[in-house]
Parts: sequence; C-alpha cells; structure tokens
Amino acid sequence: MTRKMRRTIWSWALLSPLVVLTLFPFAVMLVTALKPASEVLRPTWLPSRLAWENFGTMWQATGFGRALWNSVVVATLSTLLAVAVSIPLAYALDRHRFPGRSAIRQILLVTQMLSPIVLVIGLFRLVVALGWVDSPWGVVVAYAAFSVAFTTWMLQASFAAIPREIEEAAWLEGASGWTALRTVFLPQALPGIAAAALFSFVAAWNEFVIALTLLRSEESYTLPIQVFSLVAGRYTVEWHHVMAATLSATLPVAVVFAWLQRYLVRGLGAGAVK
Repeated sequence: MTRKMRRTIWSWALLSPLVVLTLFPFAVMLVTALKPASEVLRPTWLPSRLAWENFGTMWQATGFGRALWNSVVVATLSTLLAVAVSIPLAYALDRHRFPGRSAIRQILLVTQMLSPIVLVIGLFRLVVALGWVDSPWGVVVAYAAFSVAFTTWMLQASFAAIPREIEEAAWLEGASGWTALRTVFLPQALPGIAAAALFSFVAAWNEFVIALTLLRSEESYTLPIQVFSLVAGRYTVEWHHVMAATLSATLPVAVVFAWLQRYLVRGLGAGAVK
C-alpha cells in the first residue's frame, strides 16, 4: 500500500463521522418521503414499499410548483440586484480613496450585527408605504438590501487580491477605465463574484421571516412559507408530503451550488494577462 493510499484511507476515516452527521437529516427526509402514509410514524428505516407517488401527490395537493417558481424568481432577482449593487461599491472601496470611505466600511460591518427580525416592523411599514405588500418586488428588494453588506465585504476582499498592475497594463495598451474594468478586472474577480452570488441566492432561498411578514396570499408564497403551511395550524400533519416537499426544495440549491462550483474553477484563469 502506497503512502498516498494510506493517507487517503486515513482522511476518509477521519471525515466519515462528519459525512454521516451531514447526510443523516437528508436520509431521514428521503426515507420518510418514500414511506406509505400508513407507515410514516412507524420507527423503522425500511418501508414495505417505496411510495414514489408521494412526490406526485405532494406536488398536486400543496401547490409546490407555484411556490417553487416564486422562490426561483425571488432568489434570482434578489441575487442579481445584490451583486449589481455590490460590485461597483466594493470596487470603489478597494481601488479609490475618498472622504467617508472608512465610515462606509464600518457601516457595512455594523449592519451585519442586526438580525432581519429586529427590523421587520420598520420594513413592513416601508413596504406598506410603497404598496408592495404581497408583491414579489417587496421581498426581492428586502432580500437584496440585507445581502448587499456581506456581498460587498466578500467582493472587496476578492478585489484586493487582484494586482493593480493588471489594470495598469490594460491602460497602457490604450483601454479606457470602463474597458479595463469589464474585460480585464471583472474576469479575474469571477470566483469572488460567484461566491457572493451563491451566498445571496442561498440566503434568499431559505429566508422565512421576511417572506412570512410581507406575503399574504398563497399564490405568492415562497417555498419556506409553503412548507411551513403544511405543518402550521393542522390537526393532522401529512409527514410524507412535508418531507417530500422539503427534500424537493433542497434540490435546486444543490444544482445551483454544483453549477457555480464549476464556474468558480473556470473563472480562476479567465482574463489572464499574457
């Protein structure tokens, strides 16, 4: 047995408890989602048969498709808005010196100490004044506003790692400031931008309190609210539907993460200077 193989075996042995701990909730969700309704509360791991039809009946009975589309739209738009605001803000804070720069950085840091639930009353009054109650735009703007501070800090750290000589070389070649930023600087920052976008998307996808406060009708519910409605205020909870909905709600995030992970690797060599 080679040294590399022994090291691999030891690494997997040390990481296996963490892998089991991480995958255990998903195993419970999958097993419960595939149990027949009569066996859901039985303390057994293996059902008598795999009830794949639970996913189809859940989709029809709970309005899952509508909530899934609402979550996709809200998370995508809020991510695009947060990243669009964070990129120029982080670039200005990293590359330029201007009065109030330190104060802005401190304000961004302090805002991370506030939980959204602390501001939910003021946020609700603001949304009412704008007429965005039960509208996806109110949730989109709120999610983007809460993500901008953190994504700006992430992007600023990513931008700081890019040598200034790359931009200066583009300027010497005759590129304007905007052309150098778009064709040279931003491709080098793609890994950081992708990481910031991933954080913003996952935060918007999983958010519950703001959506519960601002969304009123079932047609506008996002996935966390729709799954919550399957449990709250019910005498009988259909756990096979709840687990099927919860498991299905995690799949889009896993797909987005896998796609962005490949995108991070591709972005590492983009925009290199010869």
